[in-house]
Amino acid sequence: MTSEHEALGRIRPGVAAWGAQSADDVVDDLFRAHAVSLVRVATLLLGDQPSAEDVVQEVFLRLSWSLPRIRDPGKAVPYLRTSVINGCRSVLRARRRAALRGVEHQPPVWSAESAALDREDRRAVLAAVARLPRRAREVLALRYYLDLPDQEIAAILGVSRGTVSSTASRALGALSRSLKEEP
Repeated sequence: MTSEHEALGRIRPGVAAWGAQSADDVVDDLFRAHAVSLVRVATLLLGDQPSAEDVVQEVFLRLSWSLPRIRDPGKAVPYLRTSVINGCRSVLRARRRAALRGVEHQPPVWSAESAALDREDRRAVLAAVARLPRRAREVLALRYYLDLPDQEIAAILGVSRGTVSSTASRALGALSRSLKEEP
């Protein structure tokens, strides 16, 4: 006769790694702790908050489905970060395909609250970041919005640590030049 714990582990592998918390509670806790920073990163990569929120929501939904397969609780946050980056890449690919068909992406109009909080210098920086290549935007977002070390950024993006360092250096130089050129 098997114990309830053993049976639960067989039905949903990895559940024992999360302790007594249900999968919904784990996802709720992770959402409360990380959703805002992930939306910020996605907003920087996509250029609009509603699309960023959609990507992050989809990532947390997928996490709730795949949580039983994640045996190490320490891997949940890296899974979320990597998934957000990949989700942003998918949105950008879809936008490029739409642009080739002549359908232009129009970001939503900022709300009155957002417009009041948004300053001209912030818009200039976001516009300059948007002109950077995709990998440069990703590196800067992970480094400066999530404050991740280069080694972790390299793991998320699937590149070497040296590539992360050189990409960040070139991106910061390009941003500096771009912002000096603007009036």
